[in-house]
Amino acid sequence: MSFDAELLGRLQFAFTIAFHIIFPSFTIGLASFLAVLEGLWLLSGREAFRNLYLFWIKIFALSFGMGVVSGVVMSYEIGTNWSVFSRVASPVIGPLLAFEVLTAFFLEASFLGVMLFGWKRVGPRLHFLATVLVALGTLTSAFWIISANSWMQHPTGFTTLPDGSLLATDWMQVIFSPTFPSRLAHMSLAAYLTTALVVGAASAWTLLKDRSQPESRLALRMAIGMFAIVAPLQLLAGHESGKVVLEHQPLKTAAIEAYWESAPNQPQSLIGLPDRSAAKTHFELAIPGIGNVVQGVPRDRVLQGLDAFPRDDWPVVGLVYWAFRIMVGLGLAMIGLGVWGVVLIARKRLEDSTWFLRAAVAMGPAGFVAVIAGWIVAEVGRQPWTIYGVLRTADSASPVGAGQVSASLLAFIVIYAIVFSAGAIYILRLIAKGPALETEAPPDAEGRAPGTPLAAVPPEPEA
Repeated sequence: MSFDAELLGRLQFAFTIAFHIIFPSFTIGLASFLAVLEGLWLLSGREAFRNLYLFWIKIFALSFGMGVVSGVVMSYEIGTNWSVFSRVASPVIGPLLAFEVLTAFFLEASFLGVMLFGWKRVGPRLHFLATVLVALGTLTSAFWIISANSWMQHPTGFTTLPDGSLLATDWMQVIFSPTFPSRLAHMSLAAYLTTALVVGAASAWTLLKDRSQPESRLALRMAIGMFAIVAPLQLLAGHESGKVVLEHQPLKTAAIEAYWESAPNQPQSLIGLPDRSAAKTHFELAIPGIGNVVQGVPRDRVLQGLDAFPRDDWPVVGLVYWAFRIMVGLGLAMIGLGVWGVVLIARKRLEDSTWFLRAAVAMGPAGFVAVIAGWIVAEVGRQPWTIYGVLRTADSASPVGAGQVSASLLAFIVIYAIVFSAGAIYILRLIAKGPALETEAPPDAEGRAPGTPLAAVPPEPEA
């Protein structure tokens, strides 16, 4: 393996996007969770909902800021390391990213200030509206980013100009490429699962220290309800996404399942050690003859193996194979945790089950790991193409030397290790404190309680 500028550029982008995706996958779900908490507080008046909101909004603010900073870096990387891709694809990709800024980012930026600092300055309904709009903005951001990436996975609605650049001819086909709907559902559900697992882990951690803490008891039940419902839905969404991949990217499916030879009724590989050079899987444990059933196709259909494609087009099979199994394995563990939690709630033994609380804490990072593994499957499985079937990764790189890219990669590693590690540690410390330490927010200088509209402030008594 030669560490040339292309490979180093890929490693740099993989490193930075792996850091970045942690934060959006958390803040998308957390923004919606905050909207639910504030809405329930307004409807019920229960202080536990308000306390949970005040606790989690601090974590949201930090995570949102770190997500924005880490996301900005990637746009510079595209210009410095992938200038050919930028020149060729910018007429199509550029407007999609501009739409993300004009709709999602402006919406978030406009109302984030009200959400974070308007608790004592605006009425409760206006503040709730700001929270809802920020949550809507995070989902809108996911819409445009997944749209751009899905077009790269299966480009449609474009033409190639004489200079080699691409031009959109049908924006509806560009935005809603065939892989887009299932991938948007898959990523959105992943974000909600990630947030539910973190909330559940934080609540379980607090309850291990104090079983009577009311906010954590409530939050844990809400988290269990979320991943008990969403985890099975994610399994269905993932299966549907797999069917779309089989239709439009059969090479990726062959790598995911380690189909080395084309054949009907392929065995379903469970675990093994794929060997790309030998074109076989060592120490494989597989269920024979059910591949067509798992893929949801007729039993007599030939499933294309890696032998149906040029070897130069093969991705890193072992990485794709194991990333997919990590993602699926964690998904099944999430379903099991949800079922376990629902049973304990039904038996009114949730807080008494130390083993469940420990399992919930251990599963806290599972959503992040599953999201990163899923993106590895999507992006590594697409190689050696930047735009599938149109522009190869080797042809997308900037004319720069390996030394320049390696220097910037080393700088990113050092800076990220310091800045983002410090941010992550601070967030974990906030989570470890738990909402038990949340106290009634102080009134403002005019004696107005948090969330009280200006009109509700009583006049000063006469002397």
